[in-house]
Amino acid sequence: MKHIPNAITCLNLISGCIATYWAFCGIYDTALLFIIIGAVFDFFDGMTARLLGVSSPIGKELDSLADDITFGFAPSAIVFDYLKTFVDTLPSHYLVYAAFIMAAFSALRLAKFNLDERQALGFIGLPTPANALFWGALIVGLTNHDISFPGIAYAVLGGVLLSCYLLIAEIPMFALKFKTWGWKGNEVKYIFLLSCVPLLLLLGIIGLSAVIAWYIVLSVITNRSK
Repeated sequence: MKHIPNAITCLNLISGCIATYWAFCGIYDTALLFIIIGAVFDFFDGMTARLLGVSSPIGKELDSLADDITFGFAPSAIVFDYLKTFVDTLPSHYLVYAAFIMAAFSALRLAKFNLDERQALGFIGLPTPANALFWGALIVGLTNHDISFPGIAYAVLGGVLLSCYLLIAEIPMFALKFKTWGWKGNEVKYIFLLSCVPLLLLLGIIGLSAVIAWYIVLSVITNRSK
């Protein structure tokens, strides 16, 4: 029984490896699908460990390694492959490799999370799964709708740097964890969940990126109001 959570974590890691493969193939929607599958495994490995009472230091380290592959390296590969199509607009083709800075900052964010005792009920900085879903959905949306404009490569590179900052920033962000189902004390969570519906219905897959952006904005507003 003690190996079940680690096996689920390994499925998360494998999903990230498959997502990376499809990213390098330029099939971004399939890459995003496997990132989402990895996120599902990431959710259930911790839950399974708690239900079975078999949490271990090895599981914690393995989880961080799997998360950096699925939510750090895989989205970086998606952005890298997408930027290659605009390499002629950049002053140096080496700039496309800046996409992988996000994988390094994701690893740093995960290492900080393991040591930071303040993040039991919320997050400090942008969670890596949210960052991965943002970039995966954004690139899929841009590609599917053939959205392009002058300087898009610079906009994406700027977005990568902003993501790197948000991953390790000392910005409290709420978690979708409910102790009770009542409105009181859960106002921000319910507002967020209800507002996600029109974004996804109106914008489709790129709406997932809008949802993550709204999550960041709402977290900042909530933190400032407090």
